[in-house]
Amino acid sequence: MNGRRVEFARKTFETDIQGSLLLDGTGRTRLDTGIGFLDHLLGALARHGRLDLELRCRGDLHVDDHHTAEDCGLVLGAAIDSALGDRAGVTRFGHAYAPLDEALARAVIDLSGRPFASIDLGLKGPMLGTLSAQMVPHVLSSLATAARMTLHVDVLRGVNDHHRAEAAFKATALALRQAVARDGGGQVPSTKGVL
Repeated sequence: MNGRRVEFARKTFETDIQGSLLLDGTGRTRLDTGIGFLDHLLGALARHGRLDLELRCRGDLHVDDHHTAEDCGLVLGAAIDSALGDRAGVTRFGHAYAPLDEALARAVIDLSGRPFASIDLGLKGPMLGTLSAQMVPHVLSSLATAARMTLHVDVLRGVNDHHRAEAAFKATALALRQAVARDGGGQVPSTKGVL
């Protein structure tokens, strides 16, 4: 299980996504989703989660940003799930706070095998660059669903939507880094014996 690395590809009528993920990386990225602010958020997730992530997406941006943003979250979540394998030896739980200037976000993760997301970012504006503000929590929800994790993310304070969104992704990254870490036990961390 040295270097939990996966390559991924997903092609639909709406998006064509290819890339790779290394859970035990250094935070190196090569991102091109066609949406600058989505690249920025995924870059923060990878950098602070110490994930090596390459992701290229060609989506139907002439329609809107929904399919591209959602599918990138789903594909990345599925890659995390695949890289974790049977989840033996992982810490399983992670939690973190991350500030960005006036904004403060909290994220809590359980690699439970049960997909659930509660995301409250309190974004006020309609857009962050060319990304709809409503898609920011949706990317996190899609990630949690496909990764089969429980994810709670709350922005506790903040005025600037950019800061609120980025702090949320940084907190998620730090919590994920804790949760996927190997704890040295080698066992599946569950009373059921499976996750």
